[in-house]
Amino acid sequence: MKNKKLKKIIIILVIILTFICFCYYENNHIKLTKYEYKTSKLHKGNKYKIIQLSDFHNKKIRNNNEKLIRLIKDEKPDIIVITGDYIDSNHTRTDISLNLTKQLTKIAPVYFITGNHECSIDIEKLFEFENQLKKLGVNVLYNESVRLDNGINLIGLDDLCLNDGTLSKIMDDLSKNDLNILLAHEPQYISDYAKTGVDVVLSGHTHGGQIRIPFTRIGIVAPNQGMFPKYTAGEYVEDDTTMFISSGIGNSILPLRIFNCPEIVELQIVSE
Repeated sequence: MKNKKLKKIIIILVIILTFICFCYYENNHIKLTKYEYKTSKLHKGNKYKIIQLSDFHNKKIRNNNEKLIRLIKDEKPDIIVITGDYIDSNHTRTDISLNLTKQLTKIAPVYFITGNHECSIDIEKLFEFENQLKKLGVNVLYNESVRLDNGINLIGLDDLCLNDGTLSKIMDDLSKNDLNILLAHEPQYISDYAKTGVDVVLSGHTHGGQIRIPFTRIGIVAPNQGMFPKYTAGEYVEDDTTMFISSGIGNSILPLRIFNCPEIVELQIVSE
């Protein structure tokens, strides 16, 4: 009788330990997801590589994010884009994000847009954080576009202006013959983005649905989309616009990712 009870206790402890190890892996193993986007808007034979980092939420993965930095450095990107929620409004630690930024700017030019968490903190704290980013060499895009190499325009939208007509005004001043890439934190407005004629959207916000059903693209929940959201992670196409959603790095209200490891996105743009 005692042996049976002991076996049950051991089995339960093994199950609990296995689950803890699994959760640790799921929340700290960083995956690199690569996409290729072919376009005739680049000069023939040209390539352009973008690394996207989204929804960092003050995440600290082992040894001051050394693995994260090494993964990005090894890919040798032309630029790095941060698509919002670099900090977390619930437990704001700007020092963690700024320490990472110091390393990122040594790798490639860095571009940043706000997410809903940046827009949720005190406005003075946000301005201070953005000024610190600028001092480190980050290009903060606030409802504006910048001209990159190879005929690429990079557009950054503030999270409070995603579907209020701001993007249409920006696009009025840009050529449709150029490759227009939009950084917009929230993906559920893809129809609004597509109407303006942008070619590519890089987005985040969803945390990949937080908990994903194995071997599917189905996530359980995402902000502003509720249960079983339409847009979670991966590639989506509407009209002539292609959107790539990153599952992001960190967590916010829900502390766990399941079947949904932290993700860096690499977008390789190649000429047709």
